[in-house]
Amino acid sequence: MAHIWALLDWCFFGPPSVGPGRFAPLLRLLRYPYAVSRDLAHGEINLRAMGLVYTTLLSLIPLLVFTFAVLKSIEGARRELEPILYDFFTPLGEQGAQQLTRSIMQFADRVSNRVVGSVGFVLLAWTLVGTIKKVEDSFNFLWRVEQPRSLARRIVEYLTLLIFGPVLLVSFVSLSEAALRSVPVQEVVQLPLLQRLSGSALKLAPYAMVSAFFTALYMLIPNTRVHWRPALIGALVAGVLWAAVGKMFTAFVVYSTRLTLIYAGFALIVAALLWTYSGWLILLAGAQLSFYIQNPAYLRLGFKELRLSGEEREQLALQVMYLIGQAHMAGDRLWTTGELATEQAVPLTAMARTTAALVHAGLLLTTADGKLVPARDIGQIRALEVLDVARTESGGYAPRSTQFPPVDRLLTAIDEARRHRFGELTLRDLVEEPPRTTLPLEHTQGLLEQE
Repeated sequence: MAHIWALLDWCFFGPPSVGPGRFAPLLRLLRYPYAVSRDLAHGEINLRAMGLVYTTLLSLIPLLVFTFAVLKSIEGARRELEPILYDFFTPLGEQGAQQLTRSIMQFADRVSNRVVGSVGFVLLAWTLVGTIKKVEDSFNFLWRVEQPRSLARRIVEYLTLLIFGPVLLVSFVSLSEAALRSVPVQEVVQLPLLQRLSGSALKLAPYAMVSAFFTALYMLIPNTRVHWRPALIGALVAGVLWAAVGKMFTAFVVYSTRLTLIYAGFALIVAALLWTYSGWLILLAGAQLSFYIQNPAYLRLGFKELRLSGEEREQLALQVMYLIGQAHMAGDRLWTTGELATEQAVPLTAMARTTAALVHAGLLLTTADGKLVPARDIGQIRALEVLDVARTESGGYAPRSTQFPPVDRLLTAIDEARRHRFGELTLRDLVEEPPRTTLPLEHTQGLLEQE
């Protein structure tokens, strides 16, 4: 199997996909579905989807109870929520969707009448906050976000979502129905051309609503800035898959008799579990696609651990300091870690690791809005300091104290040679150096000695 993945990797990222060849543009476009399929096959996304199935079923009743409590003063709110829940279970077949929707709504209604402003209400809210946290953690995992929201920010944002989300949802559904039932709209819809368009719109409505909902999730849930275009593309693909898989799942449930024969009365529950798992898998796959569209440098890497050689770490650290020093001298825009990763076309994890090491070494500072600036005068930052930070960036390895004189002498000689040639070279020297075709080391040292 490893040979097959290696062959596909060579096909989509190797020589066939490079250059102006006949199939090269198509192969570069197919990198995106290939990368998502590869990640699904490796299992990390599947495990996240399985975990979310459990949390979804655990929090479904508390969510409805909390929603009923919030919408208690709004007349007809229960009537508006029931079709939404029914639409979610539609792939289970008409009979199964009706049975599940009726049972869940009745149970939630009974519980909500007994839990009003008490400790139980707080526990329900806490359960929902924990569920949303698990969803956020899954999205952060896909977006390679290592720093989650703070606890205070989570509580404020999650409770705001739980309180205002149901109100906005019910208001949107009510206003839409009122607009469609209004006399002017009904008169306009009676026109022959608009009747055809309305029929097509009704068919496309589920795709559009699911895609809009997915777009909002992709942009708001990860603890990072997600651009609207990648989120929209991922949501459109996920929305189409959601609707298509839903129809196939409906046909499977309706026409398959083995499920009922094997599981008997539990067949509906098993079907609900399978559909919930499929839904989360599609949602996470769309989020992964959005990530790759916004961060194409990760297409080949995927979830593999990023390992840079010593030379690559040194080169990246010098490039980062050069760009930040250049912007500082020119009074130009300030860089963030994400912008540097995009500019250098390297994975964000590599850039974040490098900038964090430079900040820890006292060469860079991070402003309140995440901008990176020199920690001191760039004329006082030596190039060797940057190289030393890059050399010790990986850390975690404590060599044995055993002495090997030949090895020690060689390393000492290498360090002395570096300091002899570049010991006084500063970041300002690099930034102010005029562009040249070549710059021999001897000439560089001569310039330094003249200064």
